[in-house]
Amino acid sequence: VQLQASGGGSVQAGGSLRLSCAVSGLTFDDYDIGWFRQAPGKEREGVSCISRDSDGITYYLDSVKGRFTISSDNAKNTVYLQMNSLNAQDTAVYCCAAGSTCFTYNYWGQGTLVTVSS
Repeated sequence: VQLQASGGGSVQAGGSLRLSCAVSGLTFDDYDIGWFRQAPGKEREGVSCISRDSDGITYYLDSVKGRFTISSDNAKNTVYLQMNSLNAQDTAVYCCAAGSTCFTYNYWGQGTLVTVSS
């Protein structure tokens, strides 16, 4: 199983980035996919998750609601995190994970660094 996060980089405050999580080695439709981040000196926190249920329910950390959007491309086995209006507090290593639910994760990928300068 592989989850490959990409799309990180350096951006000025107010800018945007789109992260991608390419998933392989498992049945994509069977797993919820979540995005997490860990800032220097802080604990990892869940940022967003998309459920693979038919309703495709999504979850967001309160501080990113209205700025971040999670989406899925089933044909590409890829989940995206569109991040707009970025601020310095969004600076972190972002990684994606696959789980049986958005609250239980079985597989983790490597991270991609997002740096927002003010």
